[in-house]
Amino acid sequence: MMTRDSPYLKISYPADSALAGTPVRKIWLGVLAVVTLALPLVGTPLLIDLACRAAIAVVGALALNLLTGYTGLVSLGHAGLIAAGAFTTAIFAAELKAPFWIALPSAVIVGALLGLVVGAPSLRLKGLYLALSTLSLHFVILFLASEYQSARGFSTGLIVPAPALGRFVLAGATAWYYALLGMATLATLFCLNLVRTRPGRAWMAIRDRDIAAAATGVNVSAYKLLAFVVSSALTAFAGSLWAFFNGFVSVEAFSFFMTIEYIAMIIIGGMGSILGSILGALFVTMLPYGIDAAVNVFPVPAQIRTQLFAVKFGAFGLLMALFLALEPRGLVNAWSRARTYFDLWPFRYHPLRR
Repeated sequence: MMTRDSPYLKISYPADSALAGTPVRKIWLGVLAVVTLALPLVGTPLLIDLACRAAIAVVGALALNLLTGYTGLVSLGHAGLIAAGAFTTAIFAAELKAPFWIALPSAVIVGALLGLVVGAPSLRLKGLYLALSTLSLHFVILFLASEYQSARGFSTGLIVPAPALGRFVLAGATAWYYALLGMATLATLFCLNLVRTRPGRAWMAIRDRDIAAAATGVNVSAYKLLAFVVSSALTAFAGSLWAFFNGFVSVEAFSFFMTIEYIAMIIIGGMGSILGSILGALFVTMLPYGIDAAVNVFPVPAQIRTQLFAVKFGAFGLLMALFLALEPRGLVNAWSRARTYFDLWPFRYHPLRR
């Protein structure tokens, strides 16, 4: 019997919306914190590098899920916005010699402004037409970035100096791991709290039924535009982190395949879920390396080895199709079922039999 002061009995909205409202959740969060903080002590250089790339992917997946999963607005310009953030960072850091604490916010501002530009058509367009308008932004950004790269004579890309604060320079796999882990954690907390505020509830109402949302007093146009601005700013932030971490920016790195990767992240992980964004980013980031490991371990025909890129690209399409057909809510739903099973075990109700 639960008493009134039991942590499992919620009697107020703040208690019900707490991020870690039960002792079990606090224990699991503590275990997760210990594991992530200790990873550089036991992980290989390849694993640490993958973790860094996964942290950047988490930020980008969170941004796309805010727009598509929570607001229901389709965007195919995600890679272009990441490129905008990366090139803005490169121009400020490499060309203008600005410190990172100016280059990074500048990229976020540019992303927010692009969100205004690409969000304006969403006030009149929906579905496929909106997707095509965002896709056009992708090609416009890549065209401008390519022209700038060619005009400046950077054949292979722009070199981005490492972030520095006084004599401290962010360098080394371990230092980057902790820095990117902190950024991904801050982005996750920001999104978790944002979706529980008035804009977050308005976005979900628009996603479910925009006409009903307008009838209840939601300013649909304003909140759609806000969703594009916030998502684009966070996406450009991910692009800025990408530029600083890799140390260079080249237009060839931001192909449409990157957009497919991020769409795969939110579909496989679970749309409309912060945890789904994290799970999807981790899964998709590790998938190509998992395919490489499988090819090296198992006997694979030489023809498949020579077409490994096509195999990876096809794997994304196949997985998205399978998840849409068999698990529309993604990995987060599978995790929810597993958690419920162990929460109720061994006192599970058996189905009624006639």
